[in-house]
Amino acid sequence: MKNQYFKAASGMYINYFLLGMVNIILASNMPSLTEQWDTDSTGISYLIAAIGIGRLLTYGFSGVLSDKFGRKPLIMVSSVIMGVFLIGIPFSPTYEMAFVFALLAGISNSAMDAGTYPALTEMFPESAGSASVMVKAFGSLGATILPFIILFLTTNQLFYGFAFLVPAVIYFMNMVLVLSASFPSKSEAVSKEEDFHSNRFITEPKFWSEGVALIIIGFTSTALFTVSQIWLPSFGQEVAGMQSSSAIKLLSYYSVGSLISVLLLSILLNKWIKPVTVILLYPMITLLTVIIILTIHSPIVLSISSFFLGASTAGIFQLTIAIMTELFWRKKGTVTGIVATASSLASVILPIATGLIAKSGDISHIFLFDCFIATIGILAAAFVYYRYKKLTQHQTIFNHG
Repeated sequence: MKNQYFKAASGMYINYFLLGMVNIILASNMPSLTEQWDTDSTGISYLIAAIGIGRLLTYGFSGVLSDKFGRKPLIMVSSVIMGVFLIGIPFSPTYEMAFVFALLAGISNSAMDAGTYPALTEMFPESAGSASVMVKAFGSLGATILPFIILFLTTNQLFYGFAFLVPAVIYFMNMVLVLSASFPSKSEAVSKEEDFHSNRFITEPKFWSEGVALIIIGFTSTALFTVSQIWLPSFGQEVAGMQSSSAIKLLSYYSVGSLISVLLLSILLNKWIKPVTVILLYPMITLLTVIIILTIHSPIVLSISSFFLGASTAGIFQLTIAIMTELFWRKKGTVTGIVATASSLASVILPIATGLIAKSGDISHIFLFDCFIATIGILAAAFVYYRYKKLTQHQTIFNHG
């Protein structure tokens, strides 16, 4: 990434480092927030759901705006809105006002995605997969650091709101960095894309075949990590007989696996392996790992399996967008919005669906359902792999040079 867009890319990655904090900030401050608004944990979960609703309702619209007005305006607006959310939550006098701020966070997230992913693929067309998957790496890093900030505030009996205000200030400062950074102009981006794609495809990609398959992967990729993040601790306690503290650590193993995976992908992609190979290989690993979890009810095996679940569910969404924008590059923002909408649907539907399954009394059924989702993802990825190989001219799925 040593080119004229390094400054812009740095600003976008900082945004996602902070977004990693935002994604867990409400749950991480639940005791303070429930006291502030005289609510309970369910009330806070509704606020978290409101962020997802905000994303879901605006992804498609954000994608169209990104294609029409450019990437930079959307990214800057998203920083401002997210800063408003972060300042608004700790100072909201009522739960209803906090709910509005949560919706704004979702809107900001959709604008950020619709501007950032297309911008990265335009800035680094020959390493779009690596550039996109680094978004996940920075988000994971932010999510890892936030608990330590909260621990510091709690230990020193400081206002919990500083955990919100510090990221807000950084968002505003980073907006200035993005404002002064160079982005490809629309004509420049189109010209570069024309050169890059001129002899790349034998025939034009079809939205209603490989495009739809990628939308399905956008849904299944999010569904797979949503199930793991919600139900791994419960599975550890109820099926593997783990203590509560040990079961919660499964999420730590999961996070470590996720972070290591995306860092490796950022190095290996394009030089050694193509994104279309990863989106096929990773769900296969997920399926095999879930089968092992269902078969061997051992705490040690579950701990190791959690690491591999984290590794094999990481970065798939980002790579799906990278492939989608490569195939349908004339409407990058629009197709990004469509895939992200499918992802948001999964984040809303899966907690409800798995919750209903859990009420049946056997939590193992949730991971059987997870196997079904992984199988669908594998079939969709196999189709994309096949079509990509047919579409590309003088290209190979593995590239060793």
